[in-house]
Amino acid sequence: MSESDELDGLTGFFFYMFIVHPATAWILKPGRFERKKSIMYAIGFLALLAAIKTGISLQSRGPNHYNLLGVTRDSNPLEIKRAYKKLSLQTHPDKNPSPTAVDEFDALKQAYDVLLDMELREVYNKFGAEGIRTNKRYDETQFFMELGVYYLTFGMLAYVLTLGKRSGDARQWTFTGLIVMLVVEISIMTSTESLLPKGVLPTWTEHQCVWLLHTLFPAFMNGCRSMGSYLYVDLEAQGRSLLMALQEQNKDILLVLRDVQICTQSIQANGGGGGGGVPNTTRVLGTGSGPVAGGAVMRATPTGKIKELQERLQASNTNVTQAVKDIKMVGEGKSNMGFYTMIAGYIVFSYLFK
Repeated sequence: MSESDELDGLTGFFFYMFIVHPATAWILKPGRFERKKSIMYAIGFLALLAAIKTGISLQSRGPNHYNLLGVTRDSNPLEIKRAYKKLSLQTHPDKNPSPTAVDEFDALKQAYDVLLDMELREVYNKFGAEGIRTNKRYDETQFFMELGVYYLTFGMLAYVLTLGKRSGDARQWTFTGLIVMLVVEISIMTSTESLLPKGVLPTWTEHQCVWLLHTLFPAFMNGCRSMGSYLYVDLEAQGRSLLMALQEQNKDILLVLRDVQICTQSIQANGGGGGGGVPNTTRVLGTGSGPVAGGAVMRATPTGKIKELQERLQASNTNVTQAVKDIKMVGEGKSNMGFYTMIAGYIVFSYLFK
C-alpha cells in the first residue's frame, strides 16, 4: 500500500472514530427513537456516510488506465491498440483545445504503454500506479510482512476500542470482518489469475479492490462498536433480577401461608370450644398490600387467604415469565444471528471467488 493510501485510511479511521461514532451514539441513545427505528436510522446514517466518503476518495484518485482507454481487464492487445488509436486522435494537443491537453495525452500514452505490456499490466493490477513508478514486483516475503504490519495494527486498534463487557459482540463482529478481509486480500493478491468476477466492475483492478476493503473497514468497525453497545443485553443483571423476583415471590408465599395457618388454627380452636358461629378472625388491611385499602376491614378466612396467594403469585409470575422470555430471546437471537451470518458469508465468498 502506498503512503497516500495509508494516509487516507488513517484519516478515515479518525473521521469515523471522532465524528461518526459520537453521531451514531446520539442516534442510538435510549429513548430518543423506537428501538427498530434507532437501528434503521443508525445503519442508514453509517451506510450513507461511508458511501459519500468512499465516493469522494475514489473521485480524487481519478480514473485508472482501463477507464482512460475505455477497455476492461480482459481486453487483448489488439483491442487496447484500437482504443488508444481512437482516443489519441481526439486528445492530441494539435486537435484538443483544452489547456490540459498535454497532460491528458501523456496520461493516455502512459496507460497504453502499461496495459500493452503484459508484465507491466500485472504489476499495475496488483500494486497500482505506485507499483509502476517504483518498479515493484511481487515478493512473497515482503508481501506478508506488509500484510502482517497492517492487520496487526488494525487488530490492536480494534481490540483497544472494543474493550469492556458491553463491546463483546462488537469485538467478535470486528475481528470476523478483519479475518474475512485478510482472507480475501490474500486470495486476490497471491492468485496468478484474476479472481474478480468478470461481470462486476470490469475495469477495476485487484489493487483497487484491496483499497476499497481498507477504506470501508473503519466504517465497519465503528458501526460494530455503536451497534454492539446498543444491542448489548446484560444477562447477569437479568439473572439477578429473576432471582430477586423469585425471592420476593417466595416471601409472599411464606407470608400468606403463615396467615392461612393462623386462620386455620383459629377456626380449629373456636370449633373445638363448641362455638358454632363464624370465628372472629378479622384484620385491618389499611397499611398492607392486600386487595382492600383505606383501612377497610376484611374477614380473613382460609379461602380468602388462598385467593390472595393466587393473586400475588399471578402478579409476581408475570415478572418472572418476562425475565425468562427476555433471556431466551437474547440467547436464541445470538445463536441464529451467528448461524445465518456464517451461511451468508460462505455463499457470498463461494460465489465471488469460486
